Amino acid sequence: MLRIENLIKIYKDIRALDGLNLEVKEGQIYGFLGPNGAGKTTTILSILGMIFPQKGRIEVLGEEVFNGKFDEEKLIKVKYMIGYMPEDATLWDFLTPMQTLDIIGEAFKMSKAERQKRSEELLKLVGLWDVKDKKVGKLSKGMRQRLLLAQALINDPELLILDEPMSGLDPKGIAEFKELIRQFNKEGKTVFFSSHILAHVEEICDTVGVIVKGKLRAQDSLDNIKKEFLRRAGHTILIETNKPIHIDLEGVKVEVIGTNKYRIITSKDVREELHDLIAVQNAKILTMQIKEPSLEEIFLKMIE
Repeated sequence: MLRIENLIKIYKDIRALDGLNLEVKEGQIYGFLGPNGAGKTTTILSILGMIFPQKGRIEVLGEEVFNGKFDEEKLIKVKYMIGYMPEDATLWDFLTPMQTLDIIGEAFKMSKAERQKRSEELLKLVGLWDVKDKKVGKLSKGMRQRLLLAQALINDPELLILDEPMSGLDPKGIAEFKELIRQFNKEGKTVFFSSHILAHVEEICDTVGVIVKGKLRAQDSLDNIKKEFLRRAGHTILIETNKPIHIDLEGVKVEVIGTNKYRIITSKDVREELHDLIAVQNAKILTMQIKEPSLEEIFLKMIE
């Protein structure tokens, strides 16, 4: 669906993209996560042919659109199958939402009847039907974000690219936006979703890529990223017993954190060994849990 190989973009002496590699597979909701300035928007604009990398390769929807230079014919072809919602965009304040979608639909060479039907469907979908004839300049920030999403969907794209799509939305708008993304994905659309807000990515994305200083630090399902983090950083096991115990296992650090409560820090999961050790001491386990890292913990560790 989308493949980037060894992509380099340099602005004067700043490497915005430093040999970036990533792959988005068909049907994924891919969360492209990174701090501000990490290279997320530069990556998206490179995919769309709106900025020119110095080196690398970009393949979109099976077409090699960039390999040292852009293939304009292929780029135009795939753009008809892409929907793009920018983080910040200038909308025509003097037009209505219906007029806005009509103009964008015309740019995709849709007939008047197609534009009318699709615009009506989308404005109802994103909750703007009641303001379809209101000037865009009088819409709230949340409404403008919904209109940006609608325009990204006007051509019924195969690949939907969203750059910080929930910026400026209130909690209700964020929840509704997440549900819309899930709905598009159920309809077979692939979603490439850029954000620096961890909770948004963790809740709706099945695959995560973490970019830091123009390089991809991790790319996998969230579960696999957590497992790899645990493998490298170690496991934390919290345990409570009915009486004091002595834990002596090789490579295991033990901290007493309360009455008969212990924090076990180890390079691997040793819960089975702990069960046996505690049983030998005629003690009972009241609670035992392995503390999973949050995406925030992993993210902060990666950007250090």
